[in-house]
Amino acid sequence: MIEAQAVGKQYLDKTVLAEIDLQLPKGELIAFIGPNGAGKSTLLSIMSRLQGDFSGQLYIDQGEIRAWDSKELAQRLAILKQSNQVQARITVAELVAFGRFPYSRGRLTAADDKLIHQALAEMHLTDLAEAEIQTLSGGQLQRAYIAMILAQDTEYILLDEPLNNLDMNHANQMMHLLRRLVTKLGKTVLLVIHDINFAAGFADEIIALKNGRLFKQGTVDEVITPAVLGELYEMEVKVVSYEGRPFCMYFD
Repeated sequence: MIEAQAVGKQYLDKTVLAEIDLQLPKGELIAFIGPNGAGKSTLLSIMSRLQGDFSGQLYIDQGEIRAWDSKELAQRLAILKQSNQVQARITVAELVAFGRFPYSRGRLTAADDKLIHQALAEMHLTDLAEAEIQTLSGGQLQRAYIAMILAQDTEYILLDEPLNNLDMNHANQMMHLLRRLVTKLGKTVLLVIHDINFAAGFADEIIALKNGRLFKQGTVDEVITPAVLGELYEMEVKVVSYEGRPFCMYFD
């Protein structure tokens, strides 16, 4: 379980997060939604220890995040940020192999190779395994980075806007894959996402942030409502049911 207790973050005089209290259970797909600047990405960075300068406490499986051994944490939790830049001339397979570094320290075993090939296959990148990453399209590169996270094979997977640069088909495949990781493999997936219809269609729980504060936490039915979304985004949002799922319309 991931637990936040009064987590806060400031940049100079600006409060980015304030008094965030959360308990996030294992084995669920949890979507973070909210307007730009709500603090979603910052909170994910704190949860992964990319940012250690914060107030309050953040626990991963009852261990405070700042006390975790780096190698052990990398074997428990993986994160993919919005901006990822690898300048070296490496192939897709070599990039994905970085996901095994917390275990192999660069000396890949047969078990490592198997996970790397599985991750490439999941992301439909097998045919591009030997292509240099500089030759990829934005969508292909995004899938390569996600394959690297899959190869890391951690219990917790944190993704900051993983659908960036993906077309509709690959975005849909991505969400189905994340759903399978939770349902079939028992992973815990936390993702920042702007498409509230994907959040409504695939998440077990939704965390809504606004102005650096926890605005609403609950199930899809509790959060995906005209009242909650209207106040969250400060606009009219219509919610209809389609094949038993809520669908949001906000483009009148």
